[in-house]
Amino acid sequence: MLTTILIIAVTCVVSFVALQNRRLMDDLVLWPPAITRSREYYRLVSYGLVHADFGHLFFNMLTLFFFGRVMEQLYTNVMGPLGFVTFYIGGLLVSILPTYMQNRKNAGYTSLGASGAVSAVLFAYVLVAPWTRILVFIIPMPAVLYAILFVVYSIYMDRRGGDNVNHGAHLWGAAYGVIFTIALQPGLLPHFLEAISNPRGF
Repeated sequence: MLTTILIIAVTCVVSFVALQNRRLMDDLVLWPPAITRSREYYRLVSYGLVHADFGHLFFNMLTLFFFGRVMEQLYTNVMGPLGFVTFYIGGLLVSILPTYMQNRKNAGYTSLGASGAVSAVLFAYVLVAPWTRILVFIIPMPAVLYAILFVVYSIYMDRRGGDNVNHGAHLWGAAYGVIFTIALQPGLLPHFLEAISNPRGF
């Protein structure tokens, strides 16, 4: 779980500093003109190191802590020591690219937060252990039910808009997590289908 802890530590430090330093925040968030005009491609990843507030940071890092530890072992076993960080950075890139393409000429658009990559980790975890009981706002439920509710809510809010949250990135991150993990470990798909057909304790 070393990589998970390192990602959390770096993200927390950068987010804490950026919340006190507006210039650093502006230099790291996803701002389309900085990419299209100035070729600051690092923003396609650095936006995941900064968060809107401490609550935003806490929720993302807590989720990453609980599920990243399990998934890190899988990616490390298959891809080597950099497996999990490669997967995580891929989640940041894939989850934000559709939004960037849609807003690449919109100078008023910004995006920040690791939610897309965290969604990738969470949904990859659901493939491995769909019936694991998790707590969502102190309400216990199986991970697969949370995943379904998460998708429905994200689609609804993405169409509704108005809350300044990039729900589309959550969905793209979730899709990436599932597709990447199945491509890496094809045996997880029949494992997931078998697990779904045999609920344990629910």
